[in-house]
Order: sequence, then C-alpha cells, then structure tokens
Amino acid sequence: MPPIHAVELAETGVHPAAWRRADSRAEEVFTARYWTDAITALDDAGADIAFLPDPFVPPAPVPGSASGALEAVAIAARVSALTRRIALVPTATVTHTEPFHVSKAIATLDFTTLGRAGWQVDVSRGDDVASHVGRGPARPEQSLWAEAADAIDVVTRLWDSWEDDAEIRDVATGRFVDRDKLHYVDFVGEYFSVKGPSITPRPPQGRPPVVIGSGTAESVRTAAALADVVRVSAPSVVDTARVTAEIHDRAASFGRVVRVLVDVETIVAPTRREAETDLDALESIAQRTYEPSSLLYVGDGPGLAALTGELVAGAGVDGVTYRPLALASGVRHLARDVLPLVQPVPVPGGTLRERLGLARPVSVFAAAAKEIR
Repeated sequence: MPPIHAVELAETGVHPAAWRRADSRAEEVFTARYWTDAITALDDAGADIAFLPDPFVPPAPVPGSASGALEAVAIAARVSALTRRIALVPTATVTHTEPFHVSKAIATLDFTTLGRAGWQVDVSRGDDVASHVGRGPARPEQSLWAEAADAIDVVTRLWDSWEDDAEIRDVATGRFVDRDKLHYVDFVGEYFSVKGPSITPRPPQGRPPVVIGSGTAESVRTAAALADVVRVSAPSVVDTARVTAEIHDRAASFGRVVRVLVDVETIVAPTRREAETDLDALESIAQRTYEPSSLLYVGDGPGLAALTGELVAGAGVDGVTYRPLALASGVRHLARDVLPLVQPVPVPGGTLRERLGLARPVSVFAAAAKEIR
C-alpha cells in the first residue's frame, strides 16, 4: 500500500493566532469558497485525505486568538461534488450527537463522493461543551469513550442494516425495497437504545472507515478495538515508532489490523529561515512560545518530504497527517512544494477503503440471513 498523505484543515490553522496573518483569508473562513479552494487545491496536488475537525467550543482563548467554526460534515458535503479523488473525513462527535443522525450523514457523504467518505470519531469534554449543548453534565473520559464505543457499534450496525441488494425497484409490483433484506439493529445499551433500520441504503464502501485519534488511554483502547485508522501524536521519529508499535500490538490483541497515521504540525516556506520567521511572528502575536501537540516541522518543502519518508520507513506508520499552523499558506506550500515530492504520481481514484488497503466488509445481518436462508 502506498503511503497515505492527509491534511487536517482547521479553520485558519492550528495556531490560534493564524488568523492575524495578512494571507490568512480569515474574512472568508465562513464562506464556501474558502473551503472549496483549499480542498480542491489539495485534491489536484494528489493528497489522499482531508480531515475536517469539528470542535464544539473554540480553543482556550489567548491574546490574538479567533473563535467560531462551521460544521464539518456540511463542509465535506459542499466540496464533495468538486473533488475527484481526495477522501473527505469530517469529525462527528458522539457525546452530544445521536448515532442515528451520524450514520445517515456519513452514509450520505459516502454516496455523494462515490465512496470517498470516512468518519473521525471524537468525544466532547468539559463543562463548557456540556453547558453549550445542554443535554447533561460533563462526564469523565472513561464514560465518554464507553459511549463512543457504543455509538460506533450502532453506526456500523445501521450501515449494515440494508443488505447490498435490498433495493429492487420493481416497477411492476411497486416494490422499491425487499423488506426481508432490511434489518432491525435492536441495540440496547447504557447510553441509548436504537431499533433501526437505517433509512439510508448501505453506503458504497459498506462501512466508511472509522478514524480515532490516540490522545488518551481510553481513546487508544477504543481505537484498537473498533477503528480502521488511528491518528497518533508523538514528539519525534523514535517516539512515533514506539507509539505505532504499541497501537499495532493492542489492535492485534483484538485480532485486528489498523492503519496508523502520524500528525506533523507544519510551517513550510521557501527556506527554513523564512519558515522560522513565520513561526516567530505567530508567537509574537500570541505572546507565548508555541507548544506543539505532536511532531513540529519548520522548514522548506524538500525537508518535510524527507521527514515524511523517514517516518514511513523508520517509524512504521502508514502515512502522515500534515497540520498546517497557518492554513491558507500551508495548503499553498503543501500543494506546490511537498505533495509533488512525496506523491509524484497520485494514486488513481477509488474508494477510501481501497486507498487504505481495506477490504469492503460484508454486512453482519446479510451474513446471518444467508446462513438462515
């Protein structure tokens, strides 16, 4: 499987002061054109995945920070018809969102992209989010990820609830679906009960890939048991190799194989000196030293391409997720100076599961029904 090259598109960038840059296009961040320009540029340059985060509250305020965000699934839907090969993976948090709605939204995106959709699962932490939504008090991490595991279970069951050939569209008899090939999911758990079936046919990929970040011990356990792709954060190549090995070992304990992508926060410029100047300017605006949550790369395009190759060859990851500190300029440099080096011949279009080397799963209900029949 060729290495995966993904990009996370976070408002004006990962750095909270990115919107203050003259080239940030911050005045356009709530327009469709801002997002279509960025994602189509990455699509044309050969990027494999666009990750779209979806925070329920803005990051902790610092001097010069901005707030506000559009809804990730809606952004993905808007750009789906304008892209040819890049996969669209929005975050849909499960703490304050019903799994039935998530399953329908991601299935719909999979149809509109012809199989290029995925779902990044996250939880909503803290009193701020709980009070914003108003459904209940904040809960501990273990409870949040236990609910997330149930939500993933329900969503995948709902995707499976239509057999692949459930639509018969028999004009003569007036039967659109074969009712025997629609199945109740009948899930009853601690956090919700869902009868099903879905009202949306089975997605083109059967089950769009599930992505989880490895930020906490609870998320790692859930990812190893249920995710198709795990995003990891680590401060160095050596640490990346160690974390990746731990993820694979934990997944193997569940009898599973997962794909691992490592996050790399980036400031790319024509020269390393210019990139360092860009970072200094952001830190000056924010009045604090920037503290990355994963690997931080500050330099030119060839240097980032070399780091990507080192991570894939030396750390055992299946690919990299670039996280530009300043999005507009970051996308421009990734598309022009990095992706042509790491992906000189873009992988042909196809489904996201095919890009990840994952087989299309058989519906659990269809398999059970086949045994009965």
